[in-house]
Amino acid sequence: MKRNFYWCFLIFFLNIGDISGLNQPQTVNVPKADKYEPTWDSLDTRPIPPWFDEVKIGIFLHWGVFSVPSFGGEWFWANWQDDDPDGEYVKFMEKNYPPGFTYQGFAKDFTAEFFDPDEWAELFKNAGAKYVILTSKHHEGYTLWPSKYSFGWNVHDVGPNRDLLGDLAQAVRAKNLTFGLYHSLYEWYNPIYLADKNNSFTTQEFVDNKMLPEMYEVINNYQPSVLWSDGDWEANDTYFRSTEFLAWLYNDSPVKDVVLVNDRWGIDIPCKHGDFYSCKDRYNPGVLQPHKWENAMTLDKSSWGFRRNASLSDYLTIEELLETLAQTISCGGNILINVGPTKEGTIVPIFQERLLQLGSWLSINGEAIYKSKPWTVQNDTLTSDVWYTSDGDKNVYGIVLHWPDKSVLQLGSTVSLFSETSPTVSLLGNTGNLTWNVDSDQGIVSIELPNKSTVANQWAWVVKITSS
Repeated sequence: MKRNFYWCFLIFFLNIGDISGLNQPQTVNVPKADKYEPTWDSLDTRPIPPWFDEVKIGIFLHWGVFSVPSFGGEWFWANWQDDDPDGEYVKFMEKNYPPGFTYQGFAKDFTAEFFDPDEWAELFKNAGAKYVILTSKHHEGYTLWPSKYSFGWNVHDVGPNRDLLGDLAQAVRAKNLTFGLYHSLYEWYNPIYLADKNNSFTTQEFVDNKMLPEMYEVINNYQPSVLWSDGDWEANDTYFRSTEFLAWLYNDSPVKDVVLVNDRWGIDIPCKHGDFYSCKDRYNPGVLQPHKWENAMTLDKSSWGFRRNASLSDYLTIEELLETLAQTISCGGNILINVGPTKEGTIVPIFQERLLQLGSWLSINGEAIYKSKPWTVQNDTLTSDVWYTSDGDKNVYGIVLHWPDKSVLQLGSTVSLFSETSPTVSLLGNTGNLTWNVDSDQGIVSIELPNKSTVANQWAWVVKITSS
């Protein structure tokens, strides 16, 4: 299949763009070095801005030209190009599009005519999310802002003729949520990148004339509080000039005091360097981590972009989502929950339902999530159905994933709390204290829960243990 694509780029220069109309991210006081050097040793000394560990829950949005075919997900172009002649992607194109159709032909149908950024922001707020990350540019290279470095392949030149990124940033900030960006370092079929790749990355024409100018542009113009990097696995961080860019971001950028970045900056960098670690997709280690991390996961179990042919069983249930949330927060992570909008700019009802169910649960149980700290134990030693958080002081929270038999919750990890003091125990969302007893010899605490029909929420219940 033809991969022809015509690119035209302006000569590289650093641009300080127009940020009028955008709320500015809140500056926080973070002790920092006078100047960070462009080395990992220096960059890794930067303290993490504290807001990130407090907010816990974010929304990820994979939106782009891949939302037009909406078949197979956000990797449609690459999967189609690499598919066998009898593969599902080739058959899909042969059945639905004329011979010679190119991926660029999808862009005119990326219309976003129903995109209402205020509705999106309201949904995310009602879901209990505190920050939002939008794919400003995926591996296809199409930018959701009118980038001067992506001539003919951006939202202004083809598609909706609208600054989708800027409009969403303004709406999200108006709801007092934090706005961030995903940005792919590489582009599958950009001929300049492919030329560098064919030269074993000994040349950096793509980095110098496309990638870096674009990144400076999007940071200066939109001032995101998170820069979520991706597309790093084909080349070393030295090719991408990652440390050079990050030194500028931390020292001189308009978001230097508030911004965080993840760890995808080149081969062998993930899980080693960055303000927080994303390590790999759906990273959920199940044990406490020494470095701040994030579980970027999807409500669609197999795709980040919207799929028209998905079935109901392809989506996480609310119980599965809350289990992932409990595991993640208990082990010190943030959870970044991905949904894929449609080409028209809508978020389909199944995504809305899951997010609103999450928001309903958090309205009752958010005390155990927001600003929480890991406890000394993450998963109960007696029952794997209970995950713990704490407020770092007198309160320990047990997130109970399944209602226990006979409404009696038995715990193993909290015996010392009950043996040494006489704590009060309650169920978030319900009034009154719960009755309990402790068998120190057997190492079991038994807590009598109320009748299930009287409790405030339907899924995952939080027992609050307050030391006297």
